Amino acid sequence: MACPLPACRKTPLVAVALPETHNVNYTLYIKDIPERYRMTSTTTHKLQMLKNNEPRPAGQAPAAQVTGATKGNINININDVQINLRKIPLLANLTDEEVDKVKANLRIKRFVRRETVLRKGGDGDSLLFLLAGQLQVIDVTESGRAIGLRILSKGDFFGEIAVINASKRSASVVALSDGLVAFLPRATALYLFSHSLSVVNYMLRYMATKIQRDSEFRALLSIYNTSRRIYTFLDLIMEKKPGTLGVVENPPTHQDIAIMINTSRETVTRALLTLEQKGIVQRDMHRLIIRDPKALQKLAQGNS
Repeated sequence: MACPLPACRKTPLVAVALPETHNVNYTLYIKDIPERYRMTSTTTHKLQMLKNNEPRPAGQAPAAQVTGATKGNINININDVQINLRKIPLLANLTDEEVDKVKANLRIKRFVRRETVLRKGGDGDSLLFLLAGQLQVIDVTESGRAIGLRILSKGDFFGEIAVINASKRSASVVALSDGLVAFLPRATALYLFSHSLSVVNYMLRYMATKIQRDSEFRALLSIYNTSRRIYTFLDLIMEKKPGTLGVVENPPTHQDIAIMINTSRETVTRALLTLEQKGIVQRDMHRLIIRDPKALQKLAQGNS
């Protein structure tokens, strides 16, 4: 039932939930909402919609502020989100002084699925870290077709090229799921790049790996047979586990895979169904289990 108040019609009410891995409490105060429209949630993320605009206790600031579009894009106070910066690979070996410097300058935002995190051509004013969720780096051809470049997972950083070169963003980044992204100002990022030996060493290894992965991805796109492209893509993103199994955690949707390898969603669906029927892959909640990695590799090489 729609709220009958004029204020409600002018300003839609939006209930926002953060990923369950982050214990964030915040309150939205809504004035003069009738009793029958008042609701209270006592879940991990406490959202209270109160009848009266009750005063907030002295010195208490809201843990989250809704900014920009009501769709998502929420600024979050870093002090209200439990984040261990040392669990981010790039920042794992910072000194205590460097960690304090990063924390003092870090901004955190929540994004919802399909929302744009970075836009091609934007200013390279910050280095970004994915704290939760999954993102996809994409580019758009002159014909308007979206091409997926890579998928970002929790702990990954991105936007470093524009930060280092003081240039515009060379690609866009969109959210494949709801998630949290941390923004570190360019000045602080450059300080780490020039003063922290651990960051420099990690960046060198990261760049070398990225060049190798980009080379593999270009080779993948050159494969004419679309089924082989799909099999090769799964082989590239598969994480090998002890024993004979492989796993793709939080696998991208069929549409996202199609964007990555320049084909149709229907083609991806048919190829994955074939793999399931042959017993090579198995779906399991939020992951894709590769039961026979060797068989997948043979298909990727064109050997049936």
